[in-house]
Amino acid sequence: MTQSKRSFQIGSGLFILLGFAALAYLATQTTSLANYRQGDTYVVKARFSNIGQLKLRAPIKIAGVRIGSVQSIALDDKALDAVVELAIDTRFAALPDDSAAAIFTSGLLGDQYVGIQPGGSPDVLKNGDEIVLTQSSMQLEDLIGKFLVGGDSKTPAKTDGAEASPQP
Repeated sequence: MTQSKRSFQIGSGLFILLGFAALAYLATQTTSLANYRQGDTYVVKARFSNIGQLKLRAPIKIAGVRIGSVQSIALDDKALDAVVELAIDTRFAALPDDSAAAIFTSGLLGDQYVGIQPGGSPDVLKNGDEIVLTQSSMQLEDLIGKFLVGGDSKTPAKTDGAEASPQP
């Protein structure tokens, strides 16, 4: 085997190994495993009518700072709401009991997370408490549908295939 062939094979092998390392790095970043930390936590519940694509271990954030992760997601058989258990780090045990929880999306098409807006109550959330003020996930499809169907409020929507004439 010639020297140039051998160096080409070694270079190709290193390039492939570098590619696998890059894929492993991206996989840990997109699945939130890089920020996954399991320490002492307390669990609070929140009910949502729609959780969108929220997943287990999704981050819980206040002001963009991760304070915990989603521990479990279940469906309440009677109310037909999604019950989400939030495992919050005990370092953040001073969350007021009138805090609000909402489901947001990172970027335009990114992963979803639970954002908490602290309230002003002197009482704090304890293990097993429930966050009452919640806002469900906004679905991109619903927003696009409202934009396309709603259109301009001054121009009536088309009906029965007939052209709508603009209002004077």
